[in-house]
Amino acid sequence: MSAQHSAGIQTLLDAEREASKIVQKAREYRTKRVREARDEAKKEIEEYKANKEAEFKKFEAEHTQGNKAAEEEANREAEAAIKEIREAGNKGQDKVINDLLSAVWNAHPTPVS
Repeated sequence: MSAQHSAGIQTLLDAEREASKIVQKAREYRTKRVREARDEAKKEIEEYKANKEAEFKKFEAEHTQGNKAAEEEANREAEAAIKEIREAGNKGQDKVINDLLSAVWNAHPTPVS
């Protein structure tokens, strides 16, 4: 009976070792799967980030060009206004100088009461 009993215990020990191996393989598989999932998630995040960065750069380029065009237009308008002011100043410059010189040289002081 002890031989049967010993054989039964040995069978249980073998079954326990086999179960332990199965559990260990399952843990290893789960760990491997978690790592793979993490790596896949990182890859997807990087792809998403790259796509969003490209979209942003495209958006920025489109709107920056519009701003540059508006800036150039404003500069052209400012230059035209400055040119007009200079031309107007040059046009009346001689008369203004003559009027000022005349007022200084031909002063007619009057007493203030």
